[in-house]
Order: sequence, then structure tokens, then C-alpha cells
Amino acid sequence: MSPFWIGLLLGVGLSGVVAGVAAWFAYQRFVRLERRTIQAERLAELGTLTGGLAHEIKNPLSTVQLNLQLLQEDLMPDNPAYQRIISRLQTVRQETGRLRDILDDFLRYAGRIELNRQPAELNHVLEELVDFFTPQAQVHRVQLRLRRATSDITALVDAKLIKQAVLNLMLNALQAMPNGGELILSLWQSDGEAIIDVIDTGSGIPPEAVEKIFQAYYSTKRGGTGLGLAMAKRIAEEHGGRLSVQSEQGKGSDFKLHLPT
Repeated sequence: MSPFWIGLLLGVGLSGVVAGVAAWFAYQRFVRLERRTIQAERLAELGTLTGGLAHEIKNPLSTVQLNLQLLQEDLMPDNPAYQRIISRLQTVRQETGRLRDILDDFLRYAGRIELNRQPAELNHVLEELVDFFTPQAQVHRVQLRLRRATSDITALVDAKLIKQAVLNLMLNALQAMPNGGELILSLWQSDGEAIIDVIDTGSGIPPEAVEKIFQAYYSTKRGGTGLGLAMAKRIAEEHGGRLSVQSEQGKGSDFKLHLPT
């Protein structure tokens, strides 16, 4: 057989192999997309069901709280067990209130976020947060400082939600410094992004926990709902941004909120 026909056959064979490999990759991609679509539909259905369940739980909780208050009002002070009963009623009321707070946090996290995007100057947004948060920081012996960007940085964002995300990060920082410390808010710009740093001088995050802290209901703090960081991450992603963290044990943490400008 002449070299021409040998080359032709080899070319056809190689083209067939390449086409087969391409078809196999295309099929695998189709399968992955189909699985993701099914998973997304299931998650959406689950979100609707759990949201409805949370609403249904809140209604009887309200009834329980109301009746506990009425019981407390009906108790007579001359009852020998008055103080003990009042103490127990107050404990139950506090716990039902905590359950309502947990459900409210869950509904905010699981619900649909609709952004009201408006041009916002981020230096101004952070200044308002500092004014609001300073008294709470002082109570916890934490010095709060703001490092403004050298020039105005305007982004098309829902300022209310951005404030909520940064506030969640500030509260997390406060909890990381039970004996006081320093909390720094810093704003700067790089490669088409506005970056808000929330830096604390707390105990830092263990390496094994860094990958988990943005998961819903993961919390190492007593009494924490585990939704603060997860909600901040979701708000960042809804804006087309992201939330990252750098932490060193014994020195503190730096949470970076990246927003497109």
C-alpha cells in the first residue's frame, strides 16, 4: 500500500478517535449538567418545604409565648411557690423567644434575596456602620478603626444588605475577642473589585475549621446560630462577589468581602 493511502487511513482513524473522545466528554458534560439541574430542582423544592414548615412552627410558638405571659399575670404573689413558678415561666419564655429568633434567621437565610441595587459610595456605607457599632465595641473593650479608601469607590449594590453582611462579620470579630482587642474596617480597590476587610486581633481560626465556617449552622461559639457567616457569604455571591478569609491562630483573622465595581 502506498504511503498516501497509509497516511489517509491513519488520518481517518485519528479523526475518528478524536471525534469519539470529544463525544465522550460532551456526553459526560451533559450528564453532569442534568444531575446539577435535578439537584437544583430538589433543593428548590426542599427550600420551599422547609420555609413553609418554619412558618408553621412560628405560629404555635407565638401562641405559647402569649399564654405563658397570661399565666404569669394570673399568678398571685401570695402563692408559696410564686417565685419558683415565675422563674420557670421566664425560662420557658426565653427559650421560646430563642426558637423564634432561630426561625427568623433561617427564613432570612433560606428565603429568596431580591437585590435593590443602587449606586452606593462604600466609604460612606462603612462610616455609617462604624457610627452604629462603636458603642457596642466599647462595651466589649474593642477599639474600632476605619481605614477609608484614598478616593471614592462607588458600586451598584443593595446597601442595606451589604451593611448586614459587614455587620455579621463585625459581630463575628467581636465574639472572637472576648477579652478586648482591635477591630479594623478597611476599604480598597483592585482589578475592578472593591474589597472590604474586616480584621480582628482575636484568637484566630483553627486550620481544620477554615473550610467549614461558611457552612450554615456551623458554629464554635456558645449560643451562636451558625448563620451569620453563611448569610454574609450568600449576600456577597448574590452581588456577584465572594467572601474569603485569612487567619492565623493567636494573631487574628481577616475576612475579605469582594464586590464588583
